[in-house]
Amino acid sequence: MDARPYQLEAERAIFNEWASGNNRTLLVLPTGTGKTVVFANVAKQCVQNGERVLVLAHRGELLEQAADKILKFTGLMCATEKAEESCLGSWYRITVGSVQSLQREKRLEQFDSDYFDAIIIDEAHHCLSDGYQRVLEHFGDAHVLGVTATPDRGDMRNLGTYFDSLAYEYTLPQAIKDGYLAPIKALTIPLNLDLTGVAMQNGDFKAADIDNALDPYLYQIADEMIKNCRERKTVVFLPLIKTSQKFRDILNERGFKAAEVNGGSQDRAEIIEAFERGEYNVLCNSMLLTEGWDCPAVDCVIVLRPTKVRSLYSQMVGRGTRLAPGKKDLLLLDFLWHTERHELCHPAHLICENEEVAKKMTENIEAAGCPVDIEAAEQQAESDVVAQREEALAAQLKEMRKRKRKLVDPLQYEMSISAQDLSSYVPVFGYQMLPPSKEQIDALEKWGILPDNIDNAGKAKLLLDRLSKRREEGLTTPKQIRFLESRGFLHVGEWSFEAATKMINRIAANDWRVPRGIVPKDYKPEAKRPENSRFSACRRMELRGRNKND
Repeated sequence: MDARPYQLEAERAIFNEWASGNNRTLLVLPTGTGKTVVFANVAKQCVQNGERVLVLAHRGELLEQAADKILKFTGLMCATEKAEESCLGSWYRITVGSVQSLQREKRLEQFDSDYFDAIIIDEAHHCLSDGYQRVLEHFGDAHVLGVTATPDRGDMRNLGTYFDSLAYEYTLPQAIKDGYLAPIKALTIPLNLDLTGVAMQNGDFKAADIDNALDPYLYQIADEMIKNCRERKTVVFLPLIKTSQKFRDILNERGFKAAEVNGGSQDRAEIIEAFERGEYNVLCNSMLLTEGWDCPAVDCVIVLRPTKVRSLYSQMVGRGTRLAPGKKDLLLLDFLWHTERHELCHPAHLICENEEVAKKMTENIEAAGCPVDIEAAEQQAESDVVAQREEALAAQLKEMRKRKRKLVDPLQYEMSISAQDLSSYVPVFGYQMLPPSKEQIDALEKWGILPDNIDNAGKAKLLLDRLSKRREEGLTTPKQIRFLESRGFLHVGEWSFEAATKMINRIAANDWRVPRGIVPKDYKPEAKRPENSRFSACRRMELRGRNKND
């Protein structure tokens, strides 16, 4: 199987990070885009370099899958470090190892600290646990690659305490756009489920309490499934085994062919195979199938285990994102979970980086009353949020003019150039979280940007880089933006430096008044592409958000 372009890019990026001194780096790929292909090829390259590789995971199924796929994609056999099996004495250069086994002191002591040259952590969001850290500390000089699906910001902040860098990220929207994953349509079901009495446990909702809150609604949920997914191949995630089994029985009463699997099922493999063959059209489970199971034909996912953890939500939805013959899209049913204390994950959180956009997108999907493509919904939500921000910005600019500030507020600048990556930026790694340096503050002021509202070095660096690129590309400066937008012109950040200069000169020649016949809010300068060949990449990125709204 030939590697896809993004997989090749990811491999190169990983080795570049290691070569540059970032020994612990992350790879973020959404479920279904071939993370195993990438780390299998990384392991192969390490072996070709004469190195030993450890693939570390927390479940036996993941180890078996890793070994099978490494063999399939590279032709290399793997040793096993698990229970009674040991890689010591094996001539295989790749080992799949269970963290539960390796973390034991007596077992670790059998290995020299330099026994493994590289460690690959499958489902890396688990690696901050004590067991993983014990193993990683023992092999402290090894290169480490953490592989995970799309994490939320909280996950990334946490992972940033261990990993040095993010080598490569391939996003869910991009994978859908490139045709490697199925489009996702979200449908909000107008059924309010009360979670106000549900307690928290380990940072998420307590399964037993969810179970009690969910039970009275199971028949209504089954009726909604009759309306929306009778003809679909559906996976349902529930909080506890007893509820999963009860819901299976309810669905069968309603005419579905439903089955249930759990960790204690003696015939689990047989049931899953029967579901894959089409003998069942609904498979209920109590969070068993979140990792390590693939059935591309699944085209409906129902999450009846509400969560505030984005990585977990992504894993559940990821059971249905793979492509399959005849499969047009994935239908994701979303229920109106009511909670007064915590924000829940919704379909919007699969693709939205900005919480404000995610909230608006969730509201829009709820109001639609029909399945909505999540990419289109995100674009509309971004447009709505931009409009709201512009309204708020207008009020802010009015106040700024009163105070006669000489420097441009960062928010004004970000809005003017339609820079969503700036407005939604959240630092991840330690150095990014530090306050801006004096050099950064001085540089921002020199550019005409008010640094007071820039609270971290990562944001300051991103902004300074953007300012420098815009100058190279012949685009407007912050001072030009401030002046012209104070006169009522809109989105001056999208103008060329030359166009802004001409308009300022015209205003100056007119006694600092806007020339007659020009309506600032409707004015658009003639499009003229800067001659600088470096225009394309940065400019396209800045215009992306604006083009979505046009």
